[in-house]
Amino acid sequence: MKNILPIVMLIMYYGCNNLKENTKLSDEIQNHTPTTFSTEVLNEKQFPELEPNRYNVAFLIMDGVYNTELTAPYDIFQHTIFRENIKAMNVFTVANTDAPITTFEGMRLLPDFNYVKDSLPKIDILVVPSAEHHLDTDLEDTTMLNFVRKVDKEAEFITSHCDGAFVLAKAGLLDNVVSTTFPNDIDKMRKMFPDLDIRKDVLFIHDGKYITSAGGAKSFEAALYLSEHLYGKDIAKSLAKGLVIDWNLEKVPHLVIEK
Repeated sequence: MKNILPIVMLIMYYGCNNLKENTKLSDEIQNHTPTTFSTEVLNEKQFPELEPNRYNVAFLIMDGVYNTELTAPYDIFQHTIFRENIKAMNVFTVANTDAPITTFEGMRLLPDFNYVKDSLPKIDILVVPSAEHHLDTDLEDTTMLNFVRKVDKEAEFITSHCDGAFVLAKAGLLDNVVSTTFPNDIDKMRKMFPDLDIRKDVLFIHDGKYITSAGGAKSFEAALYLSEHLYGKDIAKSLAKGLVIDWNLEKVPHLVIEK
């Protein structure tokens, strides 16, 4: 018994010290103050590398953005980099924050650029997916609306999906444009913007530099249409095939306004 006692005391001593060390480590993690890592490196902003001689395609994201209206055109446009002999697309996201945004369905996304403070590349194509509050509080965000207006001055195309059309309308971009939106929200849009020409029974409308779509899974069709407009039918079919989509523009209800 006398021989065992020193061993027990030794185990208790080291166990107590290990507990203190583990508690100290736990406190460091909770307080985000690690002693062996540089917070400078952890906080450094990482911008995406944009290839030259490509279209720069920005996706405007915010809390409540819907997955499909974001990921459908993103998938189509990103896959252009795997096609030869075309001017492919650099795709990236822009938001009014550096913090992760949370989609309506719960995905967390880290924006590539903060349009409030970062130096942004020239945006050739702006994509405005639908978001949860595009019919109410988002339309009061003057900083966001002014950003959309600013991009509109230089962009070659502005596209919206589902209720993203409400943002374009509020920014004044659709004043002389025929447009559409999510089928169930067409009446709401007509009431909110009574002077606009808003059509139903089509999946997307192309009028000048603006392409507005019904959204949802039909966001794929609108993105494929722009691809066909830029690259031709064969490239569009190739992009569709890569995503197992049976693409035939002639069978898709749409409207192109000739000017």
